Amino acid sequence: MVKDRSKPKRALTPYAVFVQSMRDEHKKKNPNTSVDFATFSKECSAKWKVGDLFKFRAFFQTLSAKEKKKFEDLAAKDKERYQKDMKNYKPPAGEDKKKKKKDPNAPKKPMSAFFLFCQDERAKVREAHPDWSVGQCAKELASRWEQCKNKSKYETQATQEKAKYQKAMEKYNAKKGDSSD
Repeated sequence: MVKDRSKPKRALTPYAVFVQSMRDEHKKKNPNTSVDFATFSKECSAKWKVGDLFKFRAFFQTLSAKEKKKFEDLAAKDKERYQKDMKNYKPPAGEDKKKKKKDPNAPKKPMSAFFLFCQDERAKVREAHPDWSVGQCAKELASRWEQCKNKSKYETQATQEKAKYQKAMEKYNAKKGDSSD
């Protein structure tokens, strides 16, 4: 789906407004220096939260509730702007946000070699480690797939299933074309 360029920009959070103002302030004071994003983010975060973690005490002291309120008010105004813009916004015609529903009569896509391998091995892994989560089993299956010496068996099976799927899709599309006329 293509991004709609005319859609109003989302409202900023109070913290985002704060970071934006800090960045502008930093640019005014140091116009020729680039900003190290990681350090700058940590400094902004520390100033927004409680606690002074940095040497530059005069510049990076914590914000009081009164100072935070200023940014919260700016964010509230931005939220009002966004809501007003969204009321006037009309999405482009013909684009539906909902995903197209799959035809239940369409042939099922074939499994990859890895999934065919997993189908054979999953029961063995579950039996050996009944207390493992789905994620742990998946990691073990991936590890076993990497070490598998007989991948060609599964790759051949996957190729055969793919060929069957393509034939079934040709039949399905032919039927679908006949019924729409």
